[in-house]
Amino acid sequence: MKEKHYLHQTVQLAIDSVRSGGGPFGAIVIGQDGHIIGTGQNIVTKANDPTAHAEIQAIRQACENLNTFDLSSCTLYASCEPCPMCLGAIYWAKIEKVYYTADQQQAAAGGFDDQFIYKELNKTPEERDLSFHSIDLDENNQPFEEWIDKDDKEQY
Repeated sequence: MKEKHYLHQTVQLAIDSVRSGGGPFGAIVIGQDGHIIGTGQNIVTKANDPTAHAEIQAIRQACENLNTFDLSSCTLYASCEPCPMCLGAIYWAKIEKVYYTADQQQAAAGGFDDQFIYKELNKTPEERDLSFHSIDLDENNQPFEEWIDKDDKEQY
């Protein structure tokens, strides 16, 4: 089964990441031809970048290698169920399928509990633990108006 083959690779990437000072996560993006077009490991602490999750790294590399932001013909394999941030990136990249092996509960037991984010997403901005403030400006819609009027825009 090819899915298990690719997942074994993500687990090895995660193990290698831990051994080299990164976090315990690995991911790969596979093109429709079955070739790896992006790999990623969690390097949050190594890069001082809270967005440097394995899935994000793999998506970035795949987009660079294919010279596109649209990965709709691709599949992502991850050593663990993607967190909310990575899930958002997967949707924005239009990835067709996602396979993972460890789940949220295993990640939480390993010290990577993101349940608080899922709970926060269901709250209104005013109810969130993080202080959100909406300030109305006369020009707050201007970027969208210019985007709508732009003839040569590339939709994503």
